[in-house]
Amino acid sequence: MMEKKRSDCPALPPGWKKEEVIRKSGLSAGKSDVYYYSPSGKKFRSKPQLSRYLGNEVDLGCFDFRTGKIAPGKLQKNKQRLRHDPLGLAKGGKPDLNTALPIRQTASIFKQPVTMVTSHPGNKVKADLQRANEQPRQLFWERRLKGLQPSDVTEEVLRTMDLPRGLQGLGPDSGADTLLSAIASALHMSSTPITGQTTAAAEKNPAIWLNASQPLCRAFTVTDEQIRQQELKVHQARRSLEEALLADGLARSAENSREETA
Repeated sequence: MMEKKRSDCPALPPGWKKEEVIRKSGLSAGKSDVYYYSPSGKKFRSKPQLSRYLGNEVDLGCFDFRTGKIAPGKLQKNKQRLRHDPLGLAKGGKPDLNTALPIRQTASIFKQPVTMVTSHPGNKVKADLQRANEQPRQLFWERRLKGLQPSDVTEEVLRTMDLPRGLQGLGPDSGADTLLSAIASALHMSSTPITGQTTAAAEKNPAIWLNASQPLCRAFTVTDEQIRQQELKVHQARRSLEEALLADGLARSAENSREETA
């Protein structure tokens, strides 16, 4: 036996419903499960599903999935984190959690000088603004994404891209999925041209000679023919999207007409 309670959720856009299912029998009697329903009736069982569906429409960083409310404590911590964000993401609004690179979680294995920050005017760290603002970068962080597969809101696994043969991975245990993550992140996060590792020494010992600002792949070139092929793919994708949007608009208009006549 289960008891279902459905109510509006003010923290989400209008039309969203929160459902709490309370178990009445069994070993888990008294416990409850929380679900959310979109205005169109789609059911969401977890916060990641909700976040993938809403995208950047709603900031769910401070959203409590169980209560359906914005947690004040999380909101305050989020403001403090954005205020001290070394990447300056707070200036452009909320950060994109899908593209934020992993931060260093282990101590550096290289011997580096350490200077304590003090208030005296001759302090070297406070005078050297580049050293004070520059954050250490983790090498081979793309390997942490190995084995992860993208999925849609229904948790169905999406087919990944097939990379050209000219792109070859570089580094320890660098597979196709690792290379794809490295190139996608570099294209999105970097403002410099993506050329790959141009130093030949990086192939012999990437742990020392790796250029952290470039993806984990050997140097490559892009030909005019490849650019034309990509432009054709983009044109076809836009036409397919235009046809799908047009069909969706016609279907919605027909549905609204049926509702008005009914």
